[in-house]
Amino acid sequence: MKVVIQRVREAFVEVDGEKTGEIGRGILVLVGFEKGDEEEIDKKIEFMAKKITNLRIFEDENGKMNLSVKDIGGSVLIVSNFTLAGSVKKGRRPSFDNALSGEKAKIFYEKFCDFFKTLNISVEKGKFQAYMKVFLVNDGPVTFVVEVK
Repeated sequence: MKVVIQRVREAFVEVDGEKTGEIGRGILVLVGFEKGDEEEIDKKIEFMAKKITNLRIFEDENGKMNLSVKDIGGSVLIVSNFTLAGSVKKGRRPSFDNALSGEKAKIFYEKFCDFFKTLNISVEKGKFQAYMKVFLVNDGPVTFVVEVK
């Protein structure tokens, strides 16, 4: 399971000209699932959601990254992104052999999104397996990659 976390001032996802998810200040999360993620997936989802929720990447009154999305009352926009499981080690064309099947990945994506709700975090979503346009105003920019094996 891999995620790209971006601190944003605002972000939204558009599918076929319609917004499917929109947030103000908060975190945009791109998430991809890989083969092997099935093992202890509930623990991985819990770990990742708690990590993102409590990650202190927002500035306090002294300009230090000391506040979490929960502390600032922000939201999370979660977008599925199977290309995170891609590899560009060989040749010029990415390989997606390590990406989890769409059926399983969709179940894990929904579980991941739902887990944030148990943490009292406002969650918006993209549309799984859709061609999406993701618009964001990256705040900083502040971007992190987190992986759980």
